[in-house]
Amino acid sequence: MRLRLLVPFLRTMRNRFFPAGTVPVKSLAVFLFGLLVCLVLYLVSVRVVGYFHRQSELGVILSLKIFQMAWIVMFAMLIFSSMVSAVSTLFLSQDNEIIFSAPVSPAEIYFMRYVTTTFYTSWMMVIFSLPVFGAYGRVFQAGILYWPLMIVCVVATVLIASGLGMGLTVVLVRFFPARQTKDIIFYLSLCFGIFIYIIFRLLRPEDLVNPDKYAHFVEYLSSISQPAGPYVPAAWSANLLSLYLLDREIDWLLVALLVSGTPSLFFIGEWAMQHFFSVGFTRSQESFGGFRSFTHRGRYRPGATRWIFRKESKTFLRDSAEWSQLFMIAALVVVYLYSFKALPVERSPMQTEYVTNLISFLNVGMTGFIITSLAGRFVFPAVGAETAAFWLIQSSPLSVNRFLLYKFLFYLVPFTVLSLLLVVTSDALLAISGPMWWFSVTASLVICWTVVGMAVGFGALYADFKAENRAAALGGMGALLFLFTAMTVVFLITAGGALPMYHFMKRWIAGHEMLLVDKISLLAWLAGSLLLGALSVAFFWRKGCRSLTG
Repeated sequence: MRLRLLVPFLRTMRNRFFPAGTVPVKSLAVFLFGLLVCLVLYLVSVRVVGYFHRQSELGVILSLKIFQMAWIVMFAMLIFSSMVSAVSTLFLSQDNEIIFSAPVSPAEIYFMRYVTTTFYTSWMMVIFSLPVFGAYGRVFQAGILYWPLMIVCVVATVLIASGLGMGLTVVLVRFFPARQTKDIIFYLSLCFGIFIYIIFRLLRPEDLVNPDKYAHFVEYLSSISQPAGPYVPAAWSANLLSLYLLDREIDWLLVALLVSGTPSLFFIGEWAMQHFFSVGFTRSQESFGGFRSFTHRGRYRPGATRWIFRKESKTFLRDSAEWSQLFMIAALVVVYLYSFKALPVERSPMQTEYVTNLISFLNVGMTGFIITSLAGRFVFPAVGAETAAFWLIQSSPLSVNRFLLYKFLFYLVPFTVLSLLLVVTSDALLAISGPMWWFSVTASLVICWTVVGMAVGFGALYADFKAENRAAALGGMGALLFLFTAMTVVFLITAGGALPMYHFMKRWIAGHEMLLVDKISLLAWLAGSLLLGALSVAFFWRKGCRSLTG
């Protein structure tokens, strides 16, 4: 019976990527494009890790410390995603009534939700982490055995994070006296925000590049070379692989912890499901309390823009699984900006002004990737979130093109504010001024507007009006295509401005007069970036409109 409950999920995945039992060109193109992105990520990681590795023993230790931090951050993000998704899948799923009417036990339901939640919350993390972690094996020349060991660690860490997140969700929903479902997720987000902040502060990343805080270099070396905390499951994987990278030895105790920890947490969560699920599910179905007035005494002011915006804002605020993630985003923004404040740029052997301007340029690309990931999470599923009520839009005098335009304008404002917040604040912390400030702001705006427009177009082209929630829509072909295409556009815009901005800033820092060719090259980059963004948005926007009207 457990495997039978997975049949709808498996058939849905098969029909998304291999309809009618064939291998369409689109699925093959996505697979090849994904391999290309992973290859580029692998080569870039090899260059970066290799740079640290070639410096000295201190560089080797620093690279391994970054390796451990990456494992712990990935583990924390997976727990958060599992907790948020578990609330929707276990307690708020639309097919719960059908499943509960069938002769299945809570343990069988937990197994099905465990598999589907793990897939939806971790597939992207696994795909993009394997090239990064694999680069360490190449740099340290760990041999062929490192790869299966790394895959075992990644899979075990993902399953442990999913089991821990789902088990905590079942227990918390049972004991929290929450009359409204949004309160449950609010408490979960708050707990996770405190957890991620404590974990990040315990790592003390600013001390990794500041040996002046230690009386002797040996003390500094011993401090940063200490293994990650033994009580965090992600640290088991990090320490296991670190030991193998350095000494080609396998700590079988850590292997036993990873192998036994996965089924142990699963069975604990299954036990919690059998004992606490019924009460928690009953509480999660309680209606909203309080008085609600359904009349509006103000003056009636018709207008499609105003009402579409009101509908979008109310839909977002009523879905607690969506707005609760704002706490996580705020925490990540604070940590991201704090990293700029902790950078010891004054210790660099290069001139400080060169280093800060280089970091500011790289920050444009990083901001673009952040905007892309958030647009894939919030903007891409926005059209499909209309569900079966989309027929109201189709039957109204509002055209599909104008409807998508209102969607675009609604999400454009918060994403523009976030992009400017990341770029302007980081430039202020780095004391950036002059041409680089204008370049970073201009490039980030072009990238932001392009990515949001592409997200709306892709969302219309691959709208899933039957998706259970917005998170479920991210497991389809459209989400993959959008992420890969948007990241390619971000890379092209950022890389296209590297050479002209390098020559321009080199003369500006030296105090020389700007050459006409440098000014023309920057204008050509700006015109090319605008043209690339406009064509990308227009192409997918038009295909999206045709898909919705056809």
